Amino acid sequence: MVPIASHSGARAARRGVLLSAALALCGLAAPLSAVQAADAYPSKPVTLLVPYPAGGANDAVARLVGQKLGDALRQPVVVDNRPGAGTTIGTTAAAKAAPDGYTLVLGSLASHAVSPHLYARPGYDAVADFAPIGLIGVVPMVLVVAQDSPYTSVRALVDAARKQPGTLNYGSSGNGSPLHLSAELFKQAAQVQINHVPYKGGKVRALAVAAPARLPELPDLPTFAEAGYPGFEVNAWYALYAPARTGKEVLATLNTALNAVLRQPEVLERLGALGVRPQPGTPQALARFTQDEWNRYGKVIQSNGIKID
Repeated sequence: MVPIASHSGARAARRGVLLSAALALCGLAAPLSAVQAADAYPSKPVTLLVPYPAGGANDAVARLVGQKLGDALRQPVVVDNRPGAGTTIGTTAAAKAAPDGYTLVLGSLASHAVSPHLYARPGYDAVADFAPIGLIGVVPMVLVVAQDSPYTSVRALVDAARKQPGTLNYGSSGNGSPLHLSAELFKQAAQVQINHVPYKGGKVRALAVAAPARLPELPDLPTFAEAGYPGFEVNAWYALYAPARTGKEVLATLNTALNAVLRQPEVLERLGALGVRPQPGTPQALARFTQDEWNRYGKVIQSNGIKID
């Protein structure tokens, strides 16, 4: 009886050990699953900072893209307007946010190419402080003159400016505005001297669009290339950025979702109504684009001594 009892006890003991081990493994399984679930992105609402006031084209783009991006991510994307100081207030808040993918910013020509050069202390580095997600779209600039102007083409305008240097004026929405800087880029390309006068309103006649091809909405409006200035392209633009050091997996998730949104027929139609040409692409492409725009506008601001109002 003793040996039998001994073997049974041993087997029971072994079963107990095995059972305990199984229970221990089961106990470990739940925490591991919880960790994996916690790591899934996104697991809570995402905030989209918009450095512009509510209303207007910038806000409209943000709300459209934010809504559709939220649908794709299966988490709400909440638009948070933070206007002021030439977009630097909202953009600075985004640069200082946690790099976890839950705070994004609607970047633009102003926030990432112009304001960093105009403000002595913008609060952020437009390149180093952000992780690019993807370009949303571009808005080609159009050269216009007064409706009663004698100039009916770019060539006529340039000829007049060269014959009467410093006597013609052009208007924009303000010193340091994208429209002001676009005109300065054109002056460099055409090698003419035209005076800047901040001005709002007035009926106008379009002469050319700074895009690689004619716009479907304005099929009779030539491009600058057709007008004799090949390669002259100037756009306002919108893009999505996250704070620097955001994980590559999170950026990839956001980029995939954004590109899917930009291919939706409804989004194409609504962005088109705002004059935006969707530009799906990679984070790497946006990184190059941002650096190029930052360099381009930095040069025109510095070479012309442009100051904000």
